[in-house]
Amino acid sequence: MKFVVLGGAGDMGSEVVADLAQFSPESKVVIVDLRKDVAEKKAKSIGLPNIAIEQCDVNKRDDVLRILKGTNVVVNCVGPFYKYEKVILPLAIEAGVGYVDICDDHDATERALSYSDMARSNNVTALIGMGWTPGITNVLARYGADKLDKVESINIYWVGSIADSEGLAVTKHVFHVIQGTAPSYEDHQWIDVNALSGNEDVKFPEPIGVQNAYYVGHPEPVTIPRYIKGVCNVTLKGTLLPKDINKLGKFLVDTDAVSPEKKLHAVSEFLSGDLVVLSNIFGSKDKPLPVSGLRVNVHGTKSGKPKTYSWGAIDSMSRLTGIPASIGAQMMAKGMIKQTGVIPAEACIQPEHFIEELKKRDIEIEEM
Repeated sequence: MKFVVLGGAGDMGSEVVADLAQFSPESKVVIVDLRKDVAEKKAKSIGLPNIAIEQCDVNKRDDVLRILKGTNVVVNCVGPFYKYEKVILPLAIEAGVGYVDICDDHDATERALSYSDMARSNNVTALIGMGWTPGITNVLARYGADKLDKVESINIYWVGSIADSEGLAVTKHVFHVIQGTAPSYEDHQWIDVNALSGNEDVKFPEPIGVQNAYYVGHPEPVTIPRYIKGVCNVTLKGTLLPKDINKLGKFLVDTDAVSPEKKLHAVSEFLSGDLVVLSNIFGSKDKPLPVSGLRVNVHGTKSGKPKTYSWGAIDSMSRLTGIPASIGAQMMAKGMIKQTGVIPAEACIQPEHFIEELKKRDIEIEEM
């Protein structure tokens, strides 16, 4: 078995590599990254013998297709996805290999779904958004929906700490999803809501506790209504830690400092790695927690009575994101995902098996 991890030297990708190498020791796991020196350090730190390295610029079509030859499953961790999903997904379909990604941009997700016919024609399964959020959140949405006779609403929340991630792609993603409008699904129809609106206090597992979340652009409201039939409302809200860093994000959006893309890239490059310092300028006295989290509430009826299921989880952002992608890739390689086309986690991942696999990696799903 051969797994290829594009962006495998990054914060999220290296977690995918480590989990694949450990839990599929008979397989070859290839780190593909432009930064060969960083990839070599990551491989050495993981310290398992089944890891190989390929240096590659994913913008070079022929090089990517050459690397994908003979691959069973490719895991795409190259972000930001609003830029790179449309580059890499078609190449994986053309190469005829199984595909998994951690795409967390709503617009990239809508574009990805448009490749579904192409994937089916090539007998390819492309599992998109198989990370933290989307990913774990979608599986928990399915888990709750399957327990109900009728699903009314699914409310998803995430909290990400600036002390819990690194890299330019993460910063660019955050600025991308907090400006303009965000997709939401209300009263059986898709609508656009203003990002940074709809503030709501949400209780996450400790030590995160209660945080104020707001609408952001994310894939869950785009995909869940397509695959969980009958649901009336699907909402997604997120927030950052420490809480005062949200002031910085709003300030940059309100002053048009992160639009268009050229400005967004420049500001993100400047801020990457210095967000903790800059948050202090905006009055933060809190020391950022080195963990991130999620919460999923599924409301509906069971046996004619109102019923709500609610779950949460916390861990490092890289583990919450990378481990689900690895589990999805291993399930695909073992033939546990039968559908072809471009599909999200709620369409094909068996929740009980997935939750048990997370538990093996010490990621606990907590009833709230």
